Amino acid sequence: MALPRCIPVLLLQNGGLVKTTQFQQPKYIGDPLNTIRIFNEKEVDELVFLDIDASVKGTPIPFKLLKEIAEECFMPLSYGGGIKTIESIRQIIQLGIEKVIIGTEAIQNPDFLKQAVTEFGSSSICVVLDIKKNTSGEYCLWTQSGTIPTDLKPVYFAQKLEELGVGELFVHSIDRDGTRMGYDLELIQLLRQAVTIPIIAYGGADTIADFQWVIQSGANAVAAGSLFVLHGKHQAVLISYPDSASLKRIYSSIQRK
Repeated sequence: MALPRCIPVLLLQNGGLVKTTQFQQPKYIGDPLNTIRIFNEKEVDELVFLDIDASVKGTPIPFKLLKEIAEECFMPLSYGGGIKTIESIRQIIQLGIEKVIIGTEAIQNPDFLKQAVTEFGSSSICVVLDIKKNTSGEYCLWTQSGTIPTDLKPVYFAQKLEELGVGELFVHSIDRDGTRMGYDLELIQLLRQAVTIPIIAYGGADTIADFQWVIQSGANAVAAGSLFVLHGKHQAVLISYPDSASLKRIYSSIQRK
């Protein structure tokens, strides 16, 4: 039986890599190509790149940089940020990137998603759900890289995405982002009860032990940022990734609910 995927998430801003905390205070952590080379050596399952300025500032998709990234990367690769047209998806996939991650446009234009699934297949289309609790403690979707709240409820929207044929959900907890507080297990459980499509959990991982709990709660894959790029109480930049033996030990005791 294959182990759940373990996915480093790298945030792009102005051509460099940054790490945020609750979607704020981006900290520069290095050059994307050098980081990829390290992850290549560590035989990472998959990499996700998210351009955090593309939707907010309307910056163009960095096709030149994505070409360089795809040529350097030995593992499956996904990209999200500023994707609004079928042609942009086509260009990204032609560069050798296997999957696109769509956020703001998925909320604003569901017909675009349906067209994308028809054109490229469910396996190529993932939707990111940026989720944060409101003052009443209810989960709500946010757009524009977590800067604009909506009235959409994640469970309802996830069900609509499944109906549209989206292949995967990238569930990003804004409240947990960069905090190292552990995944929002309640959120993952709610979504797993509502849909059957694969869920990638992201936001809050502190140690690889957190992977066990979120997989047991219903996630199909785990993603993390700080855990793989920052180290120690001073949060120094250090690129790391667990070996397969460590992951096997963590996953061996999982019992799905």
